[in-house]
Amino acid sequence: MNGVTAPPRGLSSREMRTPNMPPASTDPLAFGDDSALLNPELIKAARHIYRTFYEVHPEVIQRPIGVAIGRRNYRGKLVFGDKPVLLPQECFVPFSQIELGLI
Repeated sequence: MNGVTAPPRGLSSREMRTPNMPPASTDPLAFGDDSALLNPELIKAARHIYRTFYEVHPEVIQRPIGVAIGRRNYRGKLVFGDKPVLLPQECFVPFSQIELGLI
């Protein structure tokens, strides 16, 4: 035996979920959900991170998809990929919410 367990009968590996965990699609802060209400202080910190990055690196012309930011310490970094990979204490602020206050 190689240590890999098969899904219970009748369930595909896709249908297996961690017990007591809802599907990811019901998470209001899931990536791509611009309607999720974020703490205004998190959005303000994300704007500051964005501005600081482009002041230090004016040669970068690629637009980020958003900022991955810590919920407690407000430290973060710009995300340029397709989908962010977040640590448990982080949340994602999409660029659409950041750009509202940039003007």
